Amino acid sequence: MASYFDEHDCEPLRQGEAPNHFMDFARLLVDTGAWREDEFAAIFSDRPPPPTSKKFLEEDMEEKMIRNECDEFECPICLKKCEQDDLINVLPCKHKFHPECILPWLKKTSSCPLCRFELPTDDPNYEEMKKQRKRDINKKKDIEALHDSMFG
Repeated sequence: MASYFDEHDCEPLRQGEAPNHFMDFARLLVDTGAWREDEFAAIFSDRPPPPTSKKFLEEDMEEKMIRNECDEFECPICLKKCEQDDLINVLPCKHKFHPECILPWLKKTSSCPLCRFELPTDDPNYEEMKKQRKRDINKKKDIEALHDSMFG
């Protein structure tokens, strides 16, 4: 049998650590239906997404740096042609950029400048909001599938 913390995908508080009452209250409101997703996301609407996580920038971006071998493309940020043997970064969404163009962007925000694909952040509240958004989408799909199976 799974432990409470495994079942709820959380960890126990460390010695001297206090609970995050704001997030607990927000979860309660969302789970009971008293606070809709668009209102929950409004908490973050007055500010841009937080910067991309340092771990992603330092480790994952280093791994994604490749040498342009054959295709010439235009960097969407600086609009310069990327020549053969230039170093380029490829984001998980497959968009390519010069490292000197994309890194300043990712240090300010956690999304692809072209398609707004969301990258990981170090902000736990923002990450929780992203998880909640995914849960709401899955819940709507499940309800729709149930409805279709009953009345389809």
